[in-house]
Amino acid sequence: MSVKLTAADLDRATAAGILQPGQARALLSFLEQSAPPRASFQLAHVSYYGGALLIIGALGWLLTEAWMQVGDIALLVLALGYMATFTACGLGLWRHDQHIPGGLLGALAVSLTPLAVFAVQRLTGLWPLEDEQLDYQNYYRYVQGGWLAMEAATLLVGLLMLRLLPFPFIVMPIAVALWFMSMDLTELAYGNEFDWDQRRWVSLWFGLALLVASLWLDGRTRQDYAFWGYLAGLAAFWGGLSLMDSDSELGKALYCLINLVLIGLAVLLRRVPFLVFGALGVAGYLGHLAYEVFADSLLFPIVLSLIGLAVIGLGLLYQRHRQRLSSGLRARLPKTLLAYLPALRR
Repeated sequence: MSVKLTAADLDRATAAGILQPGQARALLSFLEQSAPPRASFQLAHVSYYGGALLIIGALGWLLTEAWMQVGDIALLVLALGYMATFTACGLGLWRHDQHIPGGLLGALAVSLTPLAVFAVQRLTGLWPLEDEQLDYQNYYRYVQGGWLAMEAATLLVGLLMLRLLPFPFIVMPIAVALWFMSMDLTELAYGNEFDWDQRRWVSLWFGLALLVASLWLDGRTRQDYAFWGYLAGLAAFWGGLSLMDSDSELGKALYCLINLVLIGLAVLLRRVPFLVFGALGVAGYLGHLAYEVFADSLLFPIVLSLIGLAVIGLGLLYQRHRQRLSSGLRARLPKTLLAYLPALRR
């Protein structure tokens, strides 16, 4: 069980004779310096992340055709101007201990890298795609081998930005670029034969590889970079898995089993994203069963509502007992397997 200590707690321990005078403050200083940063969920953080996502959307997949008509030089100047402004402001905020908004601005700069490379390729005549796929917003919609330069540049800029601003969210645009790159490289290898079924499998395997890499990274850094790796990996893995067509009930039951494994990993690793994706998958399977059993029945919305309440209850149960559940599950695993699990953080 984790316990939060304050200066007042240590002062009381000194007054009770448990600690010697002077040890309390030294211990508190040591704990503050050695403990990894703890995430806190505040309304201001919702505002920071919400604003960052709005900007990423506005300058990414929601970019309109009007932007494509301003000219390649203007597009490049705007992209580089945004990147320079976001980076400078992010560094300024970071130096004033405003790490969350500063780091998010750094992530915004990374997310604009594909737009800058897009403009450079069009200016230099190196743009490889056909006329019907000249629009930048198609980068976020279609698999195409011609996007590789944009993805490689995003990866490079992201790694450089992590050196300037070691903020975990910057891992997200890097992971997305790697996800796109895995698709585009496969499309380049397969050519026109790369169909939607193969794309789903590529997404699934890439997501699984990213989850394994995040598991290796988890607990090895002071900042929690693994969280965003888990989130991106789950999105790729679970998305590819959920979009696969299965006409057999056995396949659908296997899908439910995999999602139950994700819920078990949430307990084992103490990571909420596994619980969210796993619960969504199980709820989807239960919804399928409810539809088969209660099709065209007045009970159908009632059953789905009960499933939704069960999912909420599962989240509450996990939140209330996650320490005991995780410790109990870990106690049942062999020591050789425990050695590969990340250290307990909370």
